[in-house]
Amino acid sequence: MFSFTELYEKLNAEELELYHRSVFMNMEGEKAEAARFEHYKQTMRFLGDNVRIGRSVNIVNPQFISLGNNVSIGDGCTLIARGEAGICLDDGAALMNRVYLDTETADGYIKIGKAVYIGTGCVFYGHSGLEIMDHSLLAQNITITPYSHKFDDPDQTIIVQGGHTRKVTIGRDCYIGMGCCILYCADVHEGSVVGAGSVVVRSIPPYSVAVGVPAKIIRKRGVKK
Repeated sequence: MFSFTELYEKLNAEELELYHRSVFMNMEGEKAEAARFEHYKQTMRFLGDNVRIGRSVNIVNPQFISLGNNVSIGDGCTLIARGEAGICLDDGAALMNRVYLDTETADGYIKIGKAVYIGTGCVFYGHSGLEIMDHSLLAQNITITPYSHKFDDPDQTIIVQGGHTRKVTIGRDCYIGMGCCILYCADVHEGSVVGAGSVVVRSIPPYSVAVGVPAKIIRKRGVKK
């Protein structure tokens, strides 16, 4: 009969370390959180004070990742930094459960400002750069992809035709509603609000309220009808 106990007893020192690392990376409780903090304090580019890293978090290339003071990373998040530009979360930024951040390319980067809130299930890429400015609020299941595939030549498969990319910026104090999709060709400028389920294909001017597919401006904040 197969026995996990017998297998454990046969582990060498390196295998035991990997085993216990896996346990503490996925375990609840203060001791496990403290162990995760100490591990990433040694491996990340920078790790500030009072940082909480949840259970089952997948961090690829921590040497390219910086987390400021009071940052919170929820359970099941993924952070993939594929090059030196990496991923940076400023003081007080919070990722809820199962947020996925991927720079996608070696030159890509993701920079998240102070006190930014990113809701459960958001998926953000940083092909040519993604910047989210301070105090912005992004609800659940939002997708931001600074890349769009070319498909003009029907004689070639789409995957080999390359694509369009540019840096995408979400300005300070913006609110992006749940289920939104923001494409490579659009920025959301300071103080703007994008309604739930909208698809943003053009830049949104400051202090605008935009809704729909594609998103259209319906009014300005602070302006009475």
